[in-house]
Amino acid sequence: MSNYDRSMALTGQPPVTLSRNQKLATLLGMFGLAILLLAAFNVNFPGKATWLSISLMAISVGTIWFSWDAYSKKEPGIKNDGVWFKSISSKGFWGWIAGIALTGFYIILYFYPEYLGLVSGGDNKGVIGLFDPLSKALSGNPASQWFVYGTLYTVAILAFGIKFIWKYRHNRYEKIRTFSVMFFQLGFAFLIPEFMARLNGSSVLNGGSLPYYDLKNMWPLNYYNFEGYRIKGFLSSGDIGFAMLIFGIVTIFVISPILTYRFGKRWYCSWVCGCGGLAETAGDSFRQLSDKSVKAWKIERWVVHSVVVFVTLMTTAVIYSYLGTDTSKYWLTKSTFLLGVGGLLTTIFVLVMVFKREQFQKDAKYGAIGYFVIIMALIGFHYFSGEGNVFLFKSETLRKSYSFLIGSIFSGVIGTGFYPIFGNRVWCRFGCPMAAILGFQQRLFSRFRITTNGGQCISCGNCSTYCEMGIDVRAYAQKGENIVRSSCVGCGICSAVCPRGVLKLENGPLKGRIDSNQVLLGNDVDLMNLVNQK
Repeated sequence: MSNYDRSMALTGQPPVTLSRNQKLATLLGMFGLAILLLAAFNVNFPGKATWLSISLMAISVGTIWFSWDAYSKKEPGIKNDGVWFKSISSKGFWGWIAGIALTGFYIILYFYPEYLGLVSGGDNKGVIGLFDPLSKALSGNPASQWFVYGTLYTVAILAFGIKFIWKYRHNRYEKIRTFSVMFFQLGFAFLIPEFMARLNGSSVLNGGSLPYYDLKNMWPLNYYNFEGYRIKGFLSSGDIGFAMLIFGIVTIFVISPILTYRFGKRWYCSWVCGCGGLAETAGDSFRQLSDKSVKAWKIERWVVHSVVVFVTLMTTAVIYSYLGTDTSKYWLTKSTFLLGVGGLLTTIFVLVMVFKREQFQKDAKYGAIGYFVIIMALIGFHYFSGEGNVFLFKSETLRKSYSFLIGSIFSGVIGTGFYPIFGNRVWCRFGCPMAAILGFQQRLFSRFRITTNGGQCISCGNCSTYCEMGIDVRAYAQKGENIVRSSCVGCGICSAVCPRGVLKLENGPLKGRIDSNQVLLGNDVDLMNLVNQK
């Protein structure tokens, strides 16, 4: 007990030299990475399954061992732990090296998988070949670059998830939330798709019809969900394929709005999503790097709204391109579809501007511009498109452009590769259309909010420092104003790191959820009413 760190300082202590256990843990983890690096240089390991197991175990055990030694001797509770003194977590030399290395890995993964050993029509080599035994054991198929990525992705969430749970062990919400993302990543994103492919004899290399490897099936995150090949894949797979198609549609219009109404966008962004899971676990050390400036907030809103407009137009164009015009053969024709889309968007826009104008006032111009662009494009689709073309562009061109710019460059290369430079939620904050639409719902009709007790705030700034979405939480806390922001993913870290219990995540009633007059006391309490009560 004499070595137990009992310091209660809010800022923590500047980092010291690594302990012996941390050095050994680092050495063990580097040994696991070295095996993968050697495989990348085509070193032929005789027993691939054994060496792969050694590599993944070494990485996992090294990470968990390091975390245990770093946090086991500290009192429960979160401090800054010297994050601004460490090169890796303060955009120093090692931070940039890590960012460049991650970015380089993603570029190779997305665009040059042959450098990782992918061989078409033959035995894989390199890193991908090292993963062949595991892939064949799970699905019966040889590994691809995406299987390698999925495996490493899952290992990272599990290993760093244990670190996250240990670090935030004083907070029940954080532990349950982390168990949730670990469960969904391991089960629904990794193991179940592989097992389904084996049980149904579907080879991903030969274009299996049912999309086992993408069970979330939710637009607009799955921007390709309604493309012709995917619709045919669903319909050709019997009842289960039809059920997945209907589930995807119901998720958009029913399940997602209901869950967002009850719990806010956190039900997906912080409890289920794999991107959010990696950001919360492996990216936890970089959450303080998110830009809190007003300029960054303005850029965020312009960029993420533009992505939503882009994905809406692209999806509409893709569906429009393979619909017919003969009303005697098809109940859903090109004209009917465009009228339906335009009518739905108009209805939503009018309802929002009539009933939710007060909540929407700051983003009204973004919504109006986006609505105008989409409606004008729909008119263009109808009057200027030729057979197989959509408003001067082929739908395939739109899809490929979105896939390259958003699906690959933004979500992969920048979204994850830039963790050590721009923080762990770059993709979620600036580029994810799913987060934007859920945020729109959260802002307008969700019961979720973060309530504040301004009278207890000491302006330490922990909440703002640790907000990964770039929200200046302290500004709300100082005024005792409830926080209802589109970008908030409900991770709850601001509440977990508050030393005074000022912040609380709630699913309260709609009435009184925002009241800027509550300067001294939050939580929907009117101080003057209390004073005047007899």
